Amino acid sequence: NNSHNNHNTMALFRNHFSHSLSLFVKLFSLSIIIDSYTIAFHSASSSGVRFSKTSSEKMAFPDLLVYDMDACLWDQEMYEMPKIPSKGDVVIGDLNGRGEGVVGVMSGGHQISLHKGSIIGLQEHADNKYPGMKVAFASSADTPLAEKIGRATLKLLEVLPGLTVWDLVVNRDWNGEDVNQIGRQPPLSSNKARSHFPRLKEATGIRYDRMLFFDDCNWGDHCSMVASGCREKDSGVGPATVRTPNGLGEKEWRLGLEKYAEHAKNLE
Repeated sequence: NNSHNNHNTMALFRNHFSHSLSLFVKLFSLSIIIDSYTIAFHSASSSGVRFSKTSSEKMAFPDLLVYDMDACLWDQEMYEMPKIPSKGDVVIGDLNGRGEGVVGVMSGGHQISLHKGSIIGLQEHADNKYPGMKVAFASSADTPLAEKIGRATLKLLEVLPGLTVWDLVVNRDWNGEDVNQIGRQPPLSSNKARSHFPRLKEATGIRYDRMLFFDDCNWGDHCSMVASGCREKDSGVGPATVRTPNGLGEKEWRLGLEKYAEHAKNLE
């Protein structure tokens, strides 16, 4: 009986030891993986690469996201709008599932609303999904009235309930400083590569090759002009650009982020 009990004891000991050893090996391997990821993360962070919180892969974000406004950010051309909107001209509705707020602004009989990709991008920016990124606008609005209508609309349309586009971009990103380049009256012009973007760089201190630009390009290929005409001398690279001929949809928004991530690889 003693021999049989000793045999059982040894068997239990071997099983317990084997299980403990297996658990130790798994924990040790996991520790190595975590340490390797931590080293890679800090190495990339020290080189200026920012990481997506929603992806296991590193993804670079622009330092400055630049929107054209008419037929890109929103669905109207400001030169066609008859009057400057006020608080009495707002349209209330669903803000992309984030609550009720100002989804439209009336100028006469015309409603001005953000395109789908615009509201998604601005909401994600409000949620700090893209650390370090700031936003600005570059619009060649045709007339002084069109410029005033555009600025008034930015101050009324909401990204989240109670948070207007102006609140987010001007007040949060730039501490109340209006760095936006809207219009074509001097010193601006109809050529964004010659006026809007040089002034944006001067106002923000952000390099051209750290910018992402969306433009409908229906009245001229601003994307090509900016990409080729606004290059950094040391890198030879300008802003990453995306055309939005039908307005900024969610597909174009995601494409822009992917395109900038590829663009940034040339800067490493």
